[in-house]
Amino acid sequence: MPSETIGVIAERYATALFELAESQGALDQVAGDLKVLKAMIRDSADFRRLLDSPVLTRAEMGKAVAALAEAAKFAKLTANFLGLLAKNRRLFTLAGVIDAYLGRLAAKRGEVSAQVASAVPLSQAQQDALASTLKSAFGGNVAVDVIVDPALLGGMVVKVGSRMVDSSLKTKLQHLKLAMKGVG
Repeated sequence: MPSETIGVIAERYATALFELAESQGALDQVAGDLKVLKAMIRDSADFRRLLDSPVLTRAEMGKAVAALAEAAKFAKLTANFLGLLAKNRRLFTLAGVIDAYLGRLAAKRGEVSAQVASAVPLSQAQQDALASTLKSAFGGNVAVDVIVDPALLGGMVVKVGSRMVDSSLKTKLQHLKLAMKGVG
C-alpha cells in the first residue's frame, strides 16, 4: 500500500481514538499507552513483524494484541482500539496512528514536538536542559522525544517541525570527507 494511503488511514484512526479519549477524559492515559507502544515498535523486531504480518489471521492478531495490552496494563480504550486495528487488519498503521495522535495532543496543548537522536543516552538533567533551550528558541512548551542512535558516533540531531539541526560527529566527518575530495 502506498505510504500516502497508509498516512491517510492512520490519521483517520488517530482522529477517532483522540475524540474517544477526549470524550472519556483519557487523553493522557491513552498517550502514555501509545508512548509505550512506540517504544515497543522501535525496540522489538518481533513486534514489528507481528504488525506487518500478512500471514496471521485477524483472530491471531487480535489474541496477540489482547495479550500484549493485558501484560502492559493498557487502558481499556487502548486495548479495545488495538483489537479494532487487528480486526480490521490495520495494525500496520499503528506507528502512524501513534504519531498522529501524539501530534494532535501536542497541538491541543500548544506544545511543539521535537525529535532528538543522540549517540548516547541523555541524562534527565541533559534532557531538561535541552527542553529548556528548545523552549526559549521556539516559545511555548516543547515535548521532547529522545532516541539513541549509536551510528551518529557523537553529538545529536534535533528536528522541530520542518527545521533540523544536525551536530552529529557522523555528519561532520562526512563534510570533512567531501571537503578533502574537493582539494585533491
